[in-house]
Amino acid sequence: MLRTWVMAPRATLGCLLLIVWSVTAVEVVGAEVAVTDLGALGGNWALKMPNGSAGWMTLTVRDGTLYGELWTVGSPKRLTQLKLQGKALHFQRKCRVGKPEFPGGPPSGDRVACQHVATSDGKTIRVVMHQPTGDGQLQEVAFHGKRLSPLPPRPNLAQLKFGPPIQLFNGRDLTGWKLTNDQQLNGWKAVDGVLVNTTPKLDFQPYSRYGNLRTVRAFTDFRLEIDFRVPPGGNSGIYLRGMYEAQVVDRDSKMQGIHGVGAIFGRIAPRNNAGRAGGQWQHYDIILVDRHVTVVLNGTKVIDNQPIPGCTNGALQADESLPGPLYLQGDHTAVSYRNIILHPILKD
Repeated sequence: MLRTWVMAPRATLGCLLLIVWSVTAVEVVGAEVAVTDLGALGGNWALKMPNGSAGWMTLTVRDGTLYGELWTVGSPKRLTQLKLQGKALHFQRKCRVGKPEFPGGPPSGDRVACQHVATSDGKTIRVVMHQPTGDGQLQEVAFHGKRLSPLPPRPNLAQLKFGPPIQLFNGRDLTGWKLTNDQQLNGWKAVDGVLVNTTPKLDFQPYSRYGNLRTVRAFTDFRLEIDFRVPPGGNSGIYLRGMYEAQVVDRDSKMQGIHGVGAIFGRIAPRNNAGRAGGQWQHYDIILVDRHVTVVLNGTKVIDNQPIPGCTNGALQADESLPGPLYLQGDHTAVSYRNIILHPILKD
């Protein structure tokens, strides 16, 4: 059996600390070619999608097979039909097409398979999507991204120093807050010291005419204390730095584990379900520092200083080097928040 290896020097890439070579390595076994490396394309990428939303993409090789995922809104989507042609990666992804359901909203059509081609210089990535126009034609739509830096070491929480607490909600009005998309309806208002979102929406679909609410200010690392209340079967979320969603559902929700209360949605599952029944107030105490998170739910530590591999779906941005707002999901069901206090972490 003939085996020939082509290699080049190694370099550390991506926030999963993937080790890749500067050119693609292949193993020739008889007539078969197994890809062992993606070269400059391998790693994790912060994207700005064609509609302006955030995207997080990972490209790697698993057991000789090309593997990729793209996170935007909804569940993470695995890329299909991946194939290297020279220095370009070709892959397929299903995308919605058609006119938006409302201004600033998603396309109204079905999901169709769209071909993509990605190229990279090692620091940035360019993706060209071949998108159907609805009249039998294809249009090229390009979007870009940057390589994400490696995850920092696990921080020592005992050494953290906090600045003066910031009360983000004054209990009287929406001063300091705004919609993430001003084309959507505002269901938010202050009622007797409580930040209330009212919407007739009852399902868990991520799009709605009702909008999400965010702080005007942006933050980096902090400790957040916040109370929340959802009706039975309700669904919302608290986005830390506008990137990482702490899930807001009730104890008995159909969404459990990595999608349940106490989770960083789709990224980190809680140790156990420490939630309360729908209609009851619950309390989060969350520390976010150096892209690691600790979550205390109703007095029980359910996530202990764990790394977050990347942004969660619905993030406002995927570039983890940037500060971001606190944002509250209002495009799902009704929800209430109160006692929203942020303690900024001081860095030397």
